[in-house]
Amino acid sequence: MGKAIGMVEFTSIARGIYAADQMVKMSDVEIVIAGSTCPGKYIAIVQGDVAAVNDSVGIGERMAEEFLVDSIIIPNVSPAVFPAITGATMPDEIQALGIMESFSMATMVIAADAILKSAELQPLELRLGNGLGGKSFFTFTGDVAAVETGVEAGKAVAEEKGLLVNSEVIPSPSDRLLASLL
Repeated sequence: MGKAIGMVEFTSIARGIYAADQMVKMSDVEIVIAGSTCPGKYIAIVQGDVAAVNDSVGIGERMAEEFLVDSIIIPNVSPAVFPAITGATMPDEIQALGIMESFSMATMVIAADAILKSAELQPLELRLGNGLGGKSFFTFTGDVAAVETGVEAGKAVAEEKGLLVNSEVIPSPSDRLLASLL
């Protein structure tokens, strides 16, 4: 896995696909995810060393032209962010459940990184835009104190940008609910 993650968000799917192609052709990065999201946008998320990710995101921003929505670069990203984005997580146990919801995909990636670095937590899912009208959410687990610490860290990021929708902590979620989350 790379040490950095970068994301470029586009208002045009066609331009997003074109820019994502240029981002990986001109920089030594790997695609974490690239695809359309709601409502009719496109995101390209790449990983690699910090310099390569900086290069790739810069290329994506230039190629986006008037179709650029937002971009981010997180050097030294938590390695747990990657499986959360791709939905490849399965924690051993769910003690408490944290949920963070944002109006912005980029903000949610930054918040998820801050959450995972704040305490001993395991990600469940980092959902970016699909089926959410452009919003995003992050679910994670740990003991109650760790989840509360994570929620506070995520809220600080999302509130600073004015993009927090809501956050919740469920100390002991029902197994019937968990089945729908995993």
